[in-house]
Amino acid sequence: MRGAGPLAGRIDIVPEIPQGAQDCAGLVQDLLERAGEARQRLEALLEDTDTLEPFLAGVFCNAPYLRDLAMADPDRLARILESDPADFVLDLLQQVRDLRPQTQAELEKELRRAKAEVALAVALADISGAWPLDPVTASLTALADTSLDAAIRFLLNELAARGRFVPRDLENPVIGSGWIVLAMGKHGAGELNYSSDIDLIVLYDPHVAPLAEGAEAPVEFVRLTKRLVKIMQDRTVDGYVFRTDLRLRPDPGATPIAMSVPAALIYYEGLGQNWERAALIKARPCAGDREAGNAFLDEIQPFIWRKHLDFAAIADVHSIKRQINAHKGHRKVAVAGHNVKLGRGGIREIEFFVQTQQLIAGGRNPRLRDRRTLEMLKRLRVEGWVDDEARRELDEAYRFLRAVEHRVQMVNDEQSHTLPDTEEGLMRIAALMGFNCVESFGSALRARLVVVQTHYAGLFEAEPELASELGNLVFTGDEDDPDTLETLSRIGFKRPLDAIRIIKAWHFGRYPATRSAKSRERLTELHPVLINALGGTTNPDAALMAFDRFISHLPIGVPLFSMLHANPHLLTLLATILGEAPRLSEIVSQRSSVLDAILDPSFYEDMPREADFAERLETTLAQARTYEEALDRARIFGQEQMFLIGVRLLSDTLNPGQAGRAYSRLARVLVRALLERASGHVREASGSVAGGEVAVLAMGKLGGMEMTPTSDLDMIVLYDFPDEVSASDGKRALSPSQYYMRLTQRLVAAISAPTSEGTLYEVDFRLRPSGNSGPLATRLSAFSVYQAENAWTWEHMALTRADVIVGSEAFREKVQRVICEVLCQPRDLETLRIDVADMRARIEAEKPAKDIWSLKTVPGGIIDVEFIAQYLQLAHAAAHPKILSPTTEIALGKAAEIGVLDAGDAEVLIPAIRLYHALTQILRLSVGEGFDREKTPAGVLSLLARSAHQADFERLESLLRDTQKAVRGSFERIVGPVRAKEDKPSQ
Repeated sequence: MRGAGPLAGRIDIVPEIPQGAQDCAGLVQDLLERAGEARQRLEALLEDTDTLEPFLAGVFCNAPYLRDLAMADPDRLARILESDPADFVLDLLQQVRDLRPQTQAELEKELRRAKAEVALAVALADISGAWPLDPVTASLTALADTSLDAAIRFLLNELAARGRFVPRDLENPVIGSGWIVLAMGKHGAGELNYSSDIDLIVLYDPHVAPLAEGAEAPVEFVRLTKRLVKIMQDRTVDGYVFRTDLRLRPDPGATPIAMSVPAALIYYEGLGQNWERAALIKARPCAGDREAGNAFLDEIQPFIWRKHLDFAAIADVHSIKRQINAHKGHRKVAVAGHNVKLGRGGIREIEFFVQTQQLIAGGRNPRLRDRRTLEMLKRLRVEGWVDDEARRELDEAYRFLRAVEHRVQMVNDEQSHTLPDTEEGLMRIAALMGFNCVESFGSALRARLVVVQTHYAGLFEAEPELASELGNLVFTGDEDDPDTLETLSRIGFKRPLDAIRIIKAWHFGRYPATRSAKSRERLTELHPVLINALGGTTNPDAALMAFDRFISHLPIGVPLFSMLHANPHLLTLLATILGEAPRLSEIVSQRSSVLDAILDPSFYEDMPREADFAERLETTLAQARTYEEALDRARIFGQEQMFLIGVRLLSDTLNPGQAGRAYSRLARVLVRALLERASGHVREASGSVAGGEVAVLAMGKLGGMEMTPTSDLDMIVLYDFPDEVSASDGKRALSPSQYYMRLTQRLVAAISAPTSEGTLYEVDFRLRPSGNSGPLATRLSAFSVYQAENAWTWEHMALTRADVIVGSEAFREKVQRVICEVLCQPRDLETLRIDVADMRARIEAEKPAKDIWSLKTVPGGIIDVEFIAQYLQLAHAAAHPKILSPTTEIALGKAAEIGVLDAGDAEVLIPAIRLYHALTQILRLSVGEGFDREKTPAGVLSLLARSAHQADFERLESLLRDTQKAVRGSFERIVGPVRAKEDKPSQ
């Protein structure tokens, strides 16, 4: 494109000015009045060509973002119009490469200036028709690459100046740095859109990185990556460079933002999914140590490109596309409000059309491994995978749709792919595309969308038959097929004869779910993916037997088998549950109805909020005809939702912290709903207490939003009533104290009493005033006096985790004030230290830890961290009431922020409590309360290691020992040494 001439003389498209837009004609004059020294140059350009003034007026009127860029710096606009856009961009990129800033602020300012100049130049070249698609996307991609390199160069130089890094090349420290930045998606393909995020995977090779002695690669590269993201995407007065997304890295919910190369290789080799194979087709080292990045991509080529025809993988990738359509609601070809990326006939369908065939054939044909969509369309035509008509029509449609996408984004610099839903908004896009009306633009757009949809449907919409590359899988006839026995043995079944026997039984129709011919036909179609999924677990035989028990409880099979056949990822998830989570597997086998939650489309949505749980529970309870039926329905709802949370945790849809919050939200909703039902039950006989109020204090894990699937509910019930009221107003009148005692008993029974549907939770009221010797429910005034005058220190420690979860707004605030008054009272710090240390010593004496896996009670374990947080809150709440939080991690964070927790101790304690909670969630989910390493399935051990971001279980145990030692050190520095005491805790 070099040498084609100044942009001002190459305007082929002049955007229409919408009717009624009176101020547009004056925008160019406004620009000139602001131009200062650039005015003469701009006026000369306007005089040289008749099209420039209406072009600028049309751009400014239809794209406010571009108008603002021009008005902010008219000299910049003049330079762009005077230059060939290719030369302008190349010169600007060289300026970025030459940057050697002294400060981060200087770097950020220069990068944002470059982004603004490229954004305006590229947009004007695009809209004017001077540039086709390729230089537009190439320029945006080059700016992203060059900006990342400049930021990385600065950060590495700064790290070297601090003595933490020894660059191999002083002039260019990225060379041999071991810091790898992979561009993904459109960035990796060199196809960035106008307002695109950049999708990155950031890795580091600890064996390559020349870190100084004492510098730790995980710590340094995570910190560097955080700063890199900040440099790129933080908005300042100068704007931003690129929004940066790191969620395409392996297991983003549970891994650091910069991963080591060995950890990433382990992930892809053992846990990589088919959609990740598709994503990695476009992966490209775009910045940092490109040599190390290419070495990494070479290493994972076998993961991306498989030698065999992988139709099962294609079905898996295609199921993701179906989910996108279902979630976004784009099932029809439309114009107004249509998503040109994800909607029917959109850009994503062209990309899937190409990538899916690459996955099928790229393993055997390296010529089909290019990252670029249009280049791959050409090669697919050359190699005979598509005909010339499909290539030509998809190529043209892709270019048109990308142009529409860019103009949607140019209007206000928004990362949007959705067309406006108003006539005025659509006219802006039509004008920027060179159309003079919405109707002609709409016709052109629909034509392209229909073309894409037609080609896509022809390739994918008919469900593909899953060809098996596993080997023979024959389960008919009187004799066992020897090749099938060999296939089953090879993929991991220890007892292949038993496996054949079980599967043959299905085809004999011995279960209700397999009695119909259609259900057996569906099951036959499912064999390859089913056997493959079960074989991929750590214990295929146990997984198969669990699946057998599961279908034996199904009344019908066709709906489930059809769903699993259409969505292979669901079967993989089910196999994982059956083979690697004994506790969940038992639940599935005994209560197959819980799988309805997985089959529900809402499984793919975000985890329900507390309000969503409440709405769904109320819908369920409203159908109950009796109080007893309401309790049963509450149990069914609670068990299914707990199962769903567990499955999401197991499948990495939720991380352990999110799971803890989800379990806690669910419990709170159930307590509220059941208290309401229990209140109604008590009112039937005893009426109500006039002016009475009741509140429930959540304590412990429930209060701290840290529940696990096996947690008890620690609670305190408080009430109040006017002094003049002496009894309730029902047939069987009760004194207020008796009334609230009866209500609390009903609540406990509603939650914990076994019914035909089991129980919900065990309930623990031992934290109430006077413990088990006190009344179940306590009047607020008595609670206040007790806490102020009689409570032990440990009771105030427990109170730091209190959260009012039920009650009227006024009464909740009243209770919260009482709690704050208690926790914020001044204390003698030496006495407090002694009390906390004595309490810790007493627990160690009464409940000694068996080993490092006694995560709660082991020295340096959960109790140590919680006690530190509680001590700091009691010690400093008088001066810093904002330190109070029922959640341990948040309390520690606040303590560090206000300066009462040393930064070194914070860096020990906060990661420790996250680690302990993550491990606890996995243990409670998979094996329940007991943990014996020798008896625990290998899959659970692997899951534990992965939840802690460790490569294997041995490294996890090493990390656990080191963490516990460090936590105990922090405890002794902050609170004091732990020495066994026989006397009672001090008041």
